[in-house]
Amino acid sequence: MAVTGLTPSETDLTQEGLPIPDADDLVPAAPQPARRVKGRSPLAGLLNNRKAAVGASILLLFVVAGIFAPWIAQYAPDDFVARPNQAPSREHWFGTDGYGQDVFARTVWGTRNSLSTGLIVGIAVTVIGTIVGMTAGYFRGRVDDVLSVVMNVMLIVPTIPLMIVLAAFLKPGFWTIVAVLTGTGWAWGARVLRSQTLALREKDFVSSAQVAGERAPRIIFREILPNMLSIMMAGMFGAVIFAIGAQAALEFLGLGNPSTISWGTNLYWAQNNGGLITGSWWTFVPSGSCIALVAFSFALLNFAIDELTNPRLRSQRETQAVMRKSKRNLGSSRATPVLRSETGAS
Repeated sequence: MAVTGLTPSETDLTQEGLPIPDADDLVPAAPQPARRVKGRSPLAGLLNNRKAAVGASILLLFVVAGIFAPWIAQYAPDDFVARPNQAPSREHWFGTDGYGQDVFARTVWGTRNSLSTGLIVGIAVTVIGTIVGMTAGYFRGRVDDVLSVVMNVMLIVPTIPLMIVLAAFLKPGFWTIVAVLTGTGWAWGARVLRSQTLALREKDFVSSAQVAGERAPRIIFREILPNMLSIMMAGMFGAVIFAIGAQAALEFLGLGNPSTISWGTNLYWAQNNGGLITGSWWTFVPSGSCIALVAFSFALLNFAIDELTNPRLRSQRETQAVMRKSKRNLGSSRATPVLRSETGAS
């Protein structure tokens, strides 16, 4: 016997012996809010990068050596502790130089001067290049023409001869080296930032800020600048490497203050005392190795930041990790990787 008052769908359920759902069960459930997937922070990605970890470890080692130099070095860098040109031993780990001074002590104490020069010059070059380059790229017109002429002149003039001339005629000292390296090294970064500012100036967010009535300095440093932090960091690391090497070169040529303790002056005195002629390799190898290791650490940090900020390199790195898990090889191509399904259409 058919039950009256039922809908066709309910009649089908009763005929099949299935229970009729209640009215409350037929009400659709309220949609749940989507959970936001938390992405990795840039700092976490940098810490998980092998190149960044190795570079930061090497740099941290030198920073600690520079800060705690009085406790690490057994002797003062200017003390005459033994006979000249003694080979490395348990008492003098790096031997002694041509004046009987401990080479290990001079190397550790020289970390302070060389690292501080590189960091100060790197920051100063980045600040000047950012201000000049972004100002020229944003305002364009006459401002861009004048600043571009200044940048082009600095780029055309040979850097090494200019540094030698300035260092020779100025009073030797720490701040003289900093001023010479800063004055000759800011143009490259300014040129790069100018071109990036010209491209970002045409974006919609800059046009919106201009329509909203924001002032030019706020647009430059609050709207455009955050989009170029990776380029600025790369430029600063390159400037630090340039400054440490250039300082050592100027001091090696005798254009610095010989009384200061730095890696460059260590090379200068090793040359004057005939370290190469006498075969006293321990008088110049430690300082030269320190310069190379610090440059290597900053280069690794630069490569790591490039991998994290460059979408193509980041995509390739993440895909390479996936392919390693599946025991495949992506190759060394810089092209954007494309994964294809094995069960494709025949």
